Amino acid sequence: MASLGAPLSVAEITRQAENFEYDSKIQLRHWLRSADTMLKEAHVYEAEGNDVQTYLLLYRHAKLVLEHLAKHPERTLAENRKALSAANAAVARNLAKLEVIRPRIAKRHEEYQARRNAQRMALEMLEGLDAKNESLAEKRYSKRRSFERATLDAGQNRLLAAKLAQREVRRRDSARRTVRSQEEDRTGGLWVDWGNEGRRSDSETDDDLSRQLQEVARLQDEHKTQNFSRPTSHPPTYHYPSIPHRSTHERWPGTDAHLPTQGTAPARPPKEQIYRESGTPARPPPVPPKPPTAPTPPPFENPRPPPIPGKILDSESQALPIPPPIPGKYSPSPTPQLPTPPAEPLDEFTFKPSAYLENGTPLRTVFLPNTLRSHFLAAASPNTRLNLETCGILCGILKSNALFVTRLLIPEQTSTSDTCETLNEEEYFDYCDREELMVLGWIHTHPTQTCFMSSRDLHTHVGYQVMLPESVAVVCAPSKQPSWGIFRLTDPPGKQTILNCNQPGIFHPHAVDNIYTEAVKPGHVVELANAPLEVVDMRPKGER
Repeated sequence: MASLGAPLSVAEITRQAENFEYDSKIQLRHWLRSADTMLKEAHVYEAEGNDVQTYLLLYRHAKLVLEHLAKHPERTLAENRKALSAANAAVARNLAKLEVIRPRIAKRHEEYQARRNAQRMALEMLEGLDAKNESLAEKRYSKRRSFERATLDAGQNRLLAAKLAQREVRRRDSARRTVRSQEEDRTGGLWVDWGNEGRRSDSETDDDLSRQLQEVARLQDEHKTQNFSRPTSHPPTYHYPSIPHRSTHERWPGTDAHLPTQGTAPARPPKEQIYRESGTPARPPPVPPKPPTAPTPPPFENPRPPPIPGKILDSESQALPIPPPIPGKYSPSPTPQLPTPPAEPLDEFTFKPSAYLENGTPLRTVFLPNTLRSHFLAAASPNTRLNLETCGILCGILKSNALFVTRLLIPEQTSTSDTCETLNEEEYFDYCDREELMVLGWIHTHPTQTCFMSSRDLHTHVGYQVMLPESVAVVCAPSKQPSWGIFRLTDPPGKQTILNCNQPGIFHPHAVDNIYTEAVKPGHVVELANAPLEVVDMRPKGER
């Protein structure tokens, strides 16, 4: 990760981008997923205006793909060709983007250097500093004027982090609905859920289509029947109901009398006979009384509005008081309007690294919802009762230099009492790509064992940590104490030990003791209350 201090030069960023470990023994599919994760991170940093981190990731991606993956022993395998071709195409697009970002970084670094030199000269003139005290004064001045966003501690700003995660999830959902609405307009009002289409069966698709067509049929003439089974290559012909009108053949309801023909006026009703006394001239009927009106004030009285409360008027000479304002219209069920809180500058800061690898590499904070374990154990409870393991994938987003777990994905899997294997791996990776999610780790149960990382767990987790150094493994042991733990491989020596391990068998010992460590308290994982979390279960209904 690029430095969060003074602006770096292009040469310094390039050196950091080239400083990563590459091992051709790691399967190409893991490296391709790692390259894809780099692009996702770069896109987030680009949207946030972080040119330095965007340049670093795009440059590292290009170097990884062009110099290393192009020579990987598995590059010729059929299952890797498509993904490798897509990675090369992404590099071609990103090279032009690097050319646009490079001048901005260089200009910012030059401006920083110019300001730094001007500050030094000003301090020397105003304070008469000698060479010994110059560095101290310069440090004081740099604290008064910062050229970077404010950096916050993740553990001390959990409430702000929760608000940031909630707002970002809402923003993404709103953007997704906008895209769908635009797609609906282009398709003439028949929206197809492209994001979920891949995981829906043909029967579900047919059911949705059938329900839509039945709704159309309900709005049409109830006496006409149409066949709405499946659409054909020709669009169906809809018979819209005719507009009702009255004709000469229509009858009054409940009678057989025909309506008068057009142009024939109806007969006048007989006049009401007026009875009067003999000899008295006929008088028109009395005019109905007018509706009651407001009482007229008595004459010679000057009506005045009531005085304003709390104000005494002079009886001899005072200007008329201002009448009270007209009250608003009455609302039968008024909805209370809560005061709108002031907008918080949630984008004006970045979270600083909360921990470091053993080799000194900083680790970004991973915010974990505190409801994750309860939701996962509820989904895993049928397997736990049968002494079978269950696993899930932790997916999330990158925001303000921190990683947020926002979705628990439970893929199709096969389990024993000691192992758990995911099936259709490409399905949940494709799902993450469609939903623009990053894979941040995994979670699994030990139904009857203690909370630890077995050799099988270590070999599983190394694939995640190769893709993302901050990846974590959560172990839940509901029948033991402690009942859960959050772990990562040490780097070094754990990560390198597992990558170079060629021992046969699922479970085997390793000569190194310090292979994995806790990732929380202390570590780079922070549990977050009120954090958004969605559970997506991809298992067949009979296996849940």
